[in-house]
Amino acid sequence: MARRLRFTGTDSKNGGCPALHEDADTGQVIVQGPPLTDPEDLAQLQHLGADDVAVVVPRELLVHHGPKETLRVPELIGPEEFGRLFETFEHSAWHLETRRGYASDREDPSYAAFLETGTAAMDLDSDWCRNIIRQTAAGKYVGRVRVVDNPPTQGQLFLLDYARCNAATGEDVGNLWRADADRAHVPAEDFWLFDSRLVAVLRFDDADVFHDVEIITEPAEVLRYCQIRDAAVHHAVPYDRFAAQLRASRG
Repeated sequence: MARRLRFTGTDSKNGGCPALHEDADTGQVIVQGPPLTDPEDLAQLQHLGADDVAVVVPRELLVHHGPKETLRVPELIGPEEFGRLFETFEHSAWHLETRRGYASDREDPSYAAFLETGTAAMDLDSDWCRNIIRQTAAGKYVGRVRVVDNPPTQGQLFLLDYARCNAATGEDVGNLWRADADRAHVPAEDFWLFDSRLVAVLRFDDADVFHDVEIITEPAEVLRYCQIRDAAVHHAVPYDRFAAQLRASRG
C-alpha cells in the first residue's frame, strides 16, 4: 500500500528540490534532495548501508520545515472557543471543505427544503450570517473553497446552492472538482485558516459528524496550510460560474 505523504516545505525559490515530506500515518520524514555521489564524500559517512542513499540539503530546510518535537500532541478546543475565532480574527478567515457530506447540513431544516424544491433557504438573520456580515463590512476577508465530486453528492449540491447565502454575507466562495484538487495537491482536509497564523483543523467521524477542532500554530505547519489555500484559490471556480457549468453539463 502506498504511503500517504504530505508536503511540509521547501526553501527553494522555484518550488523544486530540496524538500521535506511527512508520512501522515507513521510521522516518518522523507528528505528529498540531490544525491551525494562523490566516492571520497561517501567514504566519510558512517553506517551507510548498501541500499542507503545520502542526499544533501541546506540546514535551513530542516530548521524551517522539519518537525519540532518527537511526538506531536494535538491541541484540541471546544465549540465555544472555536466559535470565538470568527469574532476575534483580525483580517482573514478562510475555509477548505473537502468532505462528501456533513451531518450538520442534513439536520438543518433548509436541507429538507432543498431536497423538495432544489433550492436551499437563506437565513441572513442567523447568528452566523450576522457575524460574517459584520466582519466583511469591517473590511475583513472571509472565503472558502469547496471540493466537489463528479458527480456531486446530494450534500455537495446543497452546499453549491447554499453558496448564494455565503456570498450574500460577503464571503468569497469557490468550487473545485476533486480531480483538479488532487492534481493541485490539495489534500482532503477540512480546516479554517485565521490571519495566516492559526489553523483550525476540523475533525469528523465516519458518519460525517463534527466532533472536535485541532489548533495548529507551529509556523512551518501554518505555512503548509497557507500554501494549500493559495493552490485551492488559484484553481477554484467562482461558485455561480461552477453551478452554471454543472447545470449545462447535466443538460
